[in-house]
Amino acid sequence: MSAPRLPQTPAWWFDGGSPPAWTRAVTPLYGAVVALRRALYRQGWLRRRHPGVPVLVVGNLVAGGSGKTPLVIALVERLRAEGYAPGVASRGHGRKDAGHARWVEAWMPAMSTGDEPLLIATATGVRVRVDRDRVAAARALVAAGCDIVVCDDGLQHYRLARDIEIEVQDARRRYGNGCLLPAGPLREPVERAADCDFRVLNVGATPVTGSTAGGGEWPMALDTRAVRPLAGGRALALAAFAGQRVHAVAGIGEPERFFAMLRAAGLAVVPHAFPDHHAYVAEDFDFGSPLPVLMTEKDAVKCAAFAQPGWHAVPVQAQLPPAFWQALLARVAAVAGRSQATGSGSRNRTT
Repeated sequence: MSAPRLPQTPAWWFDGGSPPAWTRAVTPLYGAVVALRRALYRQGWLRRRHPGVPVLVVGNLVAGGSGKTPLVIALVERLRAEGYAPGVASRGHGRKDAGHARWVEAWMPAMSTGDEPLLIATATGVRVRVDRDRVAAARALVAAGCDIVVCDDGLQHYRLARDIEIEVQDARRRYGNGCLLPAGPLREPVERAADCDFRVLNVGATPVTGSTAGGGEWPMALDTRAVRPLAGGRALALAAFAGQRVHAVAGIGEPERFFAMLRAAGLAVVPHAFPDHHAYVAEDFDFGSPLPVLMTEKDAVKCAAFAQPGWHAVPVQAQLPPAFWQALLARVAAVAGRSQATGSGSRNRTT
């Protein structure tokens, strides 16, 4: 069986085409709502809540994936190495009972946790809390002993007060046509990026023309770790598949990013793109030819229960310049010191 037909990302978002008239009519209304909501928080008519420890939010302005999860994992690992006890708050997109908050454990099915929180919990072992109310999630993490909260996504979740904001942008897509939804891919105006403390450009494993980080941007490369068999066995280098045809499976915001990485490593890719957060079943892998199957880690956590020999996860590791970590850790230390002195690390952001 072939991969399901994707709900297509509107072509005009990224290909330079003209948005349909109906989208141009709706976009000003969407923009007005966004501006009003920001103004209500800025003026204090809508209140923000802070959990009392530093809050670091990782998010993006563009609808769809940008590479936030590898960065969150890298942040958590680095913070822990520096002596912090980080916890991760997430909404848990794609889980069936989204109205229920829960702790994420590595043994849980992705349908109850969301694929990204499950991947983060499995990869790092830190406390991960999924809750539509990120304020409640942050408070639960603090009560569990975390001394810094990393919010996976949530740049637009203004109710949770934050101390540090990191915007992640995909180097291939950037801001598309620069228009707000639905005429374009933007959740907020481009100018919102200037309010973020750090702007990270995901150049992936195969940089493309125009993907060089500009002024005020930090480049993030994705390095491939050893390929991990899902059904057990020793890990292999990705280079071991060079010259072979493989089924490549990606249910992420931009599947082509994964396929391009495999092609750059010398693999002959038979691509199978699934919707972001797709709930896999074994029948999804009836591709009709017995080739090795390589998939992203985000997909792999949802396939472990029915994994077959020859199926492999391809983990990636975010690599950022040493200067980024120096700047980020200095900011975290400053916020943490302020938290200890005042009981609250929030800078009371008004964005």
